[in-house]
Amino acid sequence: MTNAPVHIEIDGRPLPDPAPTASLMSGYGHFTALQVRDSRTRGLALHLARLDGAHRELFGSGLEAARLRALISGALRGAGRRDASVRVYGFEDTVVVTVAEPFVHDPSPQLLMSVPYVRPAAHLKHVGGFGQAYHRRAAARAGFDEALLTGPDGAVAEGAITNVAFWDGEQLIWPTAPHLTGVTMALLMRRLPSVPRPVTLADLPSFRACLVTNSRGIAPVSRIDRVAYPVDEELMARVQAAYEQAPWDPFD
Repeated sequence: MTNAPVHIEIDGRPLPDPAPTASLMSGYGHFTALQVRDSRTRGLALHLARLDGAHRELFGSGLEAARLRALISGALRGAGRRDASVRVYGFEDTVVVTVAEPFVHDPSPQLLMSVPYVRPAAHLKHVGGFGQAYHRRAAARAGFDEALLTGPDGAVAEGAITNVAFWDGEQLIWPTAPHLTGVTMALLMRRLPSVPRPVTLADLPSFRACLVTNSRGIAPVSRIDRVAYPVDEELMARVQAAYEQAPWDPFD
């Protein structure tokens, strides 16, 4: 007995080639998110390594860097953009590149609400992030900007869509509970005194400042739950300067 091809209709209209959509609907895949300016991005090698490593772990084969670069370049040309927010998704039989408006970063101080949730397979930037989206929306309804994901005994992991770092006056402390190593986080760890170590909610008052990072940029944190932090302008200028030292890498 042969397997019949999947049939998919959207709003009553059959898709002529349903296979790619079927892959997307599986909910089993991974991605990376890039901010592109003048057809370049920061940390390109880290993004490509993330995609290749995740694909090997999920599907047993890698994604060639040259192919990924060509797919991103082609999508940018197809969209007629040199500045954009780009996402590259890896599914078992499909690589999807989306091109959207460039994100305008808001460096305003962030309010974080801690929640008891750790992402499954947190070291992967995987699709299907219902839990983190659920908690981030709940945080927004409560008047916060971001959810801070925590594990057993209040172990701090990461933000719903960010990494979090704490400043002890000498170095950045990056929590080691299960988390995704973000590209912006990795770029900063190379350029600033940084120490990965466990952090719990009980530790929060001991730090002098806090900040969050992701592909969109860097922002200070002014409060986590009821723990307030002053915005250290000197620290933020130093962190931003370190980030801007990272070169913009071309795709071609």
